[in-house]
Amino acid sequence: MAWDNLQRELDAWAAAERTATFWWRDDDATKASPELDRLLQIRAACDVPLCVAAIPHRLEASLSDRLAAEKEVTVAQHGYAHDNHAPVSQKKTELIGTRPTPHILAELAVGFEKIRQLVHAIPVLVPPWNRIADHLVPLLPEIGLTGLSTFGPRHRAKPTAASKQVNTHIDPIAWRDGKTYVGDPAALTAATTHLAARRGG
Repeated sequence: MAWDNLQRELDAWAAAERTATFWWRDDDATKASPELDRLLQIRAACDVPLCVAAIPHRLEASLSDRLAAEKEVTVAQHGYAHDNHAPVSQKKTELIGTRPTPHILAELAVGFEKIRQLVHAIPVLVPPWNRIADHLVPLLPEIGLTGLSTFGPRHRAKPTAASKQVNTHIDPIAWRDGKTYVGDPAALTAATTHLAARRGG
């Protein structure tokens, strides 16, 4: 049923003479690993581009070496150290509003300097846990980060005149259930729902 619904939605895009687009982002990269190798093998087999969000403070040289020849892979910045600074009662976040703004921006700037040394780096920030304090967003272009990517519907395509936001909308991982695959129905329903919302404006 979920596959049929997705096919009907794609048919609706085709009937409107529009093309439904997808993109792939994978977070938390720090080094070369068997898991990264498998990810890159899947990417190659599917022949789709991939954006890897790497954690600057934990970067190892092996990541740069492994991705150097991957022409269809871009590298974005995944926060700074991926440390949680939220109180126990709140959802995890690194880029929280209660931390001093200059300190956060200084960390991100240092992190971006590390990321931009990698081959195929792009000036895009992917906040850990997909959360960032609202007041930080318009300040990101000041340190060279002109792109932002979180999760779910965005408020606007361009948070500022100098930046653009492109989010993900399908999370295939059941983080609270053993970090397993959520299953086809959940993943495909998320895809279909988002595509219908895009098509409808």
